[in-house]
Amino acid sequence: MTERHPVVVGIDGSRAALDAALWAVDAAVGRDTPLRLLYAIEPADHDVAAAARELAIADLAVRDVFTAIQATERPVRIEVEIVQDSAVRALASASRSAALVCVGAVGLQDAIPGRIGSTAATLARSAHCPVALVRHNTDGYVLAEVEDWSDSGAVLRHAVDEALLRRVPLRVLTPGSESARAPAARTLDGWRRRHPDLEIDLLTSDDGVVDFLAGEPGRVQLVVVGAERARGPGEFTDPRGRSVLREAGCTLLTCHRQHRL
Repeated sequence: MTERHPVVVGIDGSRAALDAALWAVDAAVGRDTPLRLLYAIEPADHDVAAAARELAIADLAVRDVFTAIQATERPVRIEVEIVQDSAVRALASASRSAALVCVGAVGLQDAIPGRIGSTAATLARSAHCPVALVRHNTDGYVLAEVEDWSDSGAVLRHAVDEALLRRVPLRVLTPGSESARAPAARTLDGWRRRHPDLEIDLLTSDDGVVDFLAGEPGRVQLVVVGAERARGPGEFTDPRGRSVLREAGCTLLTCHRQHRL
């Protein structure tokens, strides 16, 4: 029997976590795999009564999300896991056997509006599968960023899969140099032959994906980038990048060539 790697969602009782779970329903259905709701209770030296309260809070948060997913009437099998661990460690551990990990871009521990949460940013560095930092916009096309066409396989595979799942066009952003355009055209022609019903367009810009998104507010629902692009200081984590992602409302999917499909 083929092993089904679940789509895992980090739950913490926040609206952002609920939105991430609802976004993940289609990801799980499209992959024909379970949707696992994971709540991590931070370890602490509580007495028995305090520990019982923490467990009750976790149970309530998971039940609320479970009910919301059931209300969508989508044919998805829901699993629930409540663990005693930090959110980062629990999700990183779950990513070893997951197809995808989804977290809200802003959760309970992310009090500054528009900030990519510390949990999400850390996961982008440490996860063993793709990580989706979920925001609210579900309209528009899928945008993939490719800078190095000799190492574009993972980003394009995931971007194509997500565009097919959502039945929307795929736009691929690359630097405008001639050295990038030639391999880009060859590579995308191959993807078009494999998926003739998918609209795939090449966009060129030397300004980077954040500047591009700033000019496309509300028109992109998902951005797919290599995991190294979401690590540490840079376009997605500096104040302007966070602001642009907030205004665009688009989900950020980070992946690595070693991540499973």
